[in-house]
Amino acid sequence: MKEFISVQEAKEILKGLSLARKKVLLPLQKSLGYWTAVPMYAPMQVPSFDNSGMDGYAIAWEDEGESRLLAQVVQAGAFPDFTLEKGTAVRIFTGAPVPQGADTIVQQEWVRIEGDRIFFEREKLTQGMNLRRAGSQCEQGQLILPEGTRITPGTIGLLASLGIEEVSVVAAPQVSIILTGDEVVELGQALQPGQIYNANGPALLGYLSQLGISDVKVYKVKDDPTEVIRVIGEALASSDVLLLTGGISVGDFDFVKEGLAENGVETLFYKVKQKPGKPLLAGIKEGKLIFALPGNPASVLTCFMQYVKPSLGQWMGNPAAWEHSITYPLATNWEKQVKLTVFLKARLVAGQVEVLPGQESFNLLSFGSADGLIQINEDQHSLQEGTLVPFYPW
Repeated sequence: MKEFISVQEAKEILKGLSLARKKVLLPLQKSLGYWTAVPMYAPMQVPSFDNSGMDGYAIAWEDEGESRLLAQVVQAGAFPDFTLEKGTAVRIFTGAPVPQGADTIVQQEWVRIEGDRIFFEREKLTQGMNLRRAGSQCEQGQLILPEGTRITPGTIGLLASLGIEEVSVVAAPQVSIILTGDEVVELGQALQPGQIYNANGPALLGYLSQLGISDVKVYKVKDDPTEVIRVIGEALASSDVLLLTGGISVGDFDFVKEGLAENGVETLFYKVKQKPGKPLLAGIKEGKLIFALPGNPASVLTCFMQYVKPSLGQWMGNPAAWEHSITYPLATNWEKQVKLTVFLKARLVAGQVEVLPGQESFNLLSFGSADGLIQINEDQHSLQEGTLVPFYPW
């Protein structure tokens, strides 16, 4: 176990884990947001036939002259069973198959019609214009999506165009949440003296939902060591990833660390040189990933963003889950008083990040208007306006 380590060390430990990913076959329309578990290849060529890219007239380029006899009409959805005769043209529409013998589409705006003949200026044309050749999107057997590609609406459109109905993706992990603290009560209940509402549970559920993880089991446990041990064991039995909030510090009623040890959880690290969220524990048991987050809401959300979110992304097959390249200039000077990495709630204003008031770990007010967090590194103390800082959007 490593204790009181740097932010970067903690991330490297998590990044180096071998996670027990599972593949699942999903209907195309339910695969949005998932990551492909295998490379995907085209089962057919697209387009599967030569077709028109414009409403216009199909001609043979080799024919001479600037007029043609209008022979037939081809609509989208119909397939011509004839060969274009010399000196003729076919009325054609976008997406319609091009008949044999035709190799150029003259767009209708460039055509003048007199009776049963069309006229055009040949100097405006080039051979093959407005013709979509069979296989010009992709050939049968061509790699279309590498493993580790995120399914977007555009991806779904591509796969649908190839007739693909199901996609092999990396399954989302089964996540459970354990909320500790006798003082925490659920929304809708009247607060008694000394009690607070459960903010961590709804916030974590919202964040997990944003990541495409909605089937989450939530446990509430009293500050009793026996109960903490029992509930951790129950949650681990049915979870791939377990998140706990509170009870991980060194108070008289903090039993989470002991409860995890009693359930055979190996601690990867405990306490990180950061603010907020220093008393963070990450552990592992038989391929299951465990995060014991501090109890204060700002600490919970900060630790989730920095460690849980990329770990879940890595689990779900995102090859770039731990990469971060977004930086913005500071809107004002900033002085850091502690020798820790600090994460600050910030708002984007005119291409700069503005540090918000109310940075205390208990204070959620600034979360209402924050666009994300900025990171001030451990070795940084006095930052000038315009200094580029890493920015983590929600």
